[in-house]
Amino acid sequence: MNKTEKIYSLLGLCKKAGKLVSGEFATEKCITSGNARLVIISEDASDNTRKKFTDKCTYYKVPVHYFGDKETLGHAIGKDVRTSLAVTDDGLAKTLLNNLL
Repeated sequence: MNKTEKIYSLLGLCKKAGKLVSGEFATEKCITSGNARLVIISEDASDNTRKKFTDKCTYYKVPVHYFGDKETLGHAIGKDVRTSLAVTDDGLAKTLLNNLL
């Protein structure tokens, strides 16, 4: 299993464990409420979306990474197209960060 496959697999695990929030509004709420431990934005997100989440994550001191495309991110968590995801668990976020870097 390569790194990319492992990351998608970990995202699916986060979703099953109930430690993943997806969608722009839910992700934004998760960041502002202080529950987000890691935010992942699709690489094909619009410039406005990228700026909005980068600014929010910088302000609230949440790590943000750009990974994958909308279609594949959504498929990995059993949903439709997803532009943004927030992981709410420290351990899972740390494991994902290690694989993203």
